[in-house]
Amino acid sequence: MKNLAESPHQSILYYVYDPMCSWCYAFRPIWLQVIEQLPPTIQVQTVLGGLAPDTDQPMPSTTQAMVQANWRKIMELVPSTKFNFEFWTLCQPRRSTYPACRAILAAQTQQPQAGQTMLIAIQNAYYQQARNPSDITTLVELAEELGLDSERFLLDLNSQSIQAQLAADLALADQLGVNSFPSLVLKTQQSLVKIQHSYTDAPAVLRQLS
Repeated sequence: MKNLAESPHQSILYYVYDPMCSWCYAFRPIWLQVIEQLPPTIQVQTVLGGLAPDTDQPMPSTTQAMVQANWRKIMELVPSTKFNFEFWTLCQPRRSTYPACRAILAAQTQQPQAGQTMLIAIQNAYYQQARNPSDITTLVELAEELGLDSERFLLDLNSQSIQAQLAADLALADQLGVNSFPSLVLKTQQSLVKIQHSYTDAPAVLRQLS
């Protein structure tokens, strides 16, 4: 984990997200375009923001209605983004995204690029396949499907070291002044600058970084 004092000769673009944030899911295609076209003077650091802590309690009906309303709003604003609403009848929703956050970190301990593939797997499972990434069983299944060592993955998922890594990310997000996801923050030698993101226009984001 880098801190804000590091990389003095290069700017850092922090991308703060949560794997179970529906707006982050909608932003994913634009984000992939942005990172492909970044100038070489900017390095990317992803930061897990932790939308909702661990809980075994069912998601209240009012919260379920709020999240479903967000899904419908996203489909209106970003028509290319689709959601499978069967999730709300096939699964027991919980307002708990920390397990999915830890799954990203646990995957990375096995393969450096596995965090990204786990992120995509979690988002596809949640939004397309009506599977619940708040459930450990779902996360272990995804690890198996990605060809990871599922026994090691489960041990890492529940380990103190992974929890410490998540805590460090949460602290960094707080240090960056982030309180919503997705968020982009550019650190230069002089300052921290919040970058306005767009769900449909990658050049609009890139212009702020040139």
